[in-house]
Amino acid sequence: MLGIVVPLKIRHLEVFDALVEAGSVSRAADRLNLTQPAVSIALSKLEADLGFRLFHRERGYFAPTGEAMLLHSEVTQGLRAISRVSKRIDEIRLGTTGGVSIATNGTLAINFLPRLVAEFQSNNPGVSVEIRVHSSRQIAAWVSAGQIDIGLIDLPVPVAGLNAELFKLECVCVMHKDDVLAQEKTLTPQSLRDRSVVGITGDHIVDRQLDQLLSDTDTVIQRNVSSYFFATARNIVAMGKDVAIIDPINGKARLNDDVVWRKFSPRIDHEMAVITAKNQPIGKAAATICERICDGLNAHGDAFPQKGS
Repeated sequence: MLGIVVPLKIRHLEVFDALVEAGSVSRAADRLNLTQPAVSIALSKLEADLGFRLFHRERGYFAPTGEAMLLHSEVTQGLRAISRVSKRIDEIRLGTTGGVSIATNGTLAINFLPRLVAEFQSNNPGVSVEIRVHSSRQIAAWVSAGQIDIGLIDLPVPVAGLNAELFKLECVCVMHKDDVLAQEKTLTPQSLRDRSVVGITGDHIVDRQLDQLLSDTDTVIQRNVSSYFFATARNIVAMGKDVAIIDPINGKARLNDDVVWRKFSPRIDHEMAVITAKNQPIGKAAATICERICDGLNAHGDAFPQKGS
């Protein structure tokens, strides 16, 4: 024969637990911030639902029954489990738990994301964050397939089905502080004549823009070394006599490496996108980090956000 399912109320179980722990109606009422009549009514309703007495209540005597003691440990464990569930629901709602995955092609991997993620986790220690570095095309494919929450890539966006926030970042020219070019406020293509300029590996749009300006002004430079990351290009500049045209985030970062930056004219832009999957809404934590990334890009120097898809 199947048992009868009793529709128990959590508040009644909390009253029962407090009565066992406190040992009296008055102390249980104080613990729960209830009136004594409210506690007594809740106890009576719980006993009626259960079909057996939970406390001996004679004049001057109040004590749990044997049945109450058999039930109490289960009730205590159940209330703790419910408390954990409630806490986790709040964490999920507030975005303070779970995991966030970010993939970048490298521009923001060194001098942007680490600080942003550290600041986020200081207030959200329950959220794990993964940062991957890969090509823009692979990142777009991951995001489109739902394997990565947030992607940071160079334009153009190579995959359909993505939400994209587009940014133009004005590049700067970086050099060692003792370089003769550091004496200038603004540099031009002619300023780089016969200098060794660090290239960006992979036919990068920044190099293509610079090459066009050099061609327009009949200026010849040397490219003795190239790197995949802007941050690496800056490190090369710090160690030698090269200069580089790089994004403003890596170019203007204060790293105590004796590298300084100067404005470059005509303007060269590094164009990038923050992408998410169009038909797969991201979680609260990921949405918060995505918003902070966009705010950081928008606030850094001359950034121009545009909507794209």
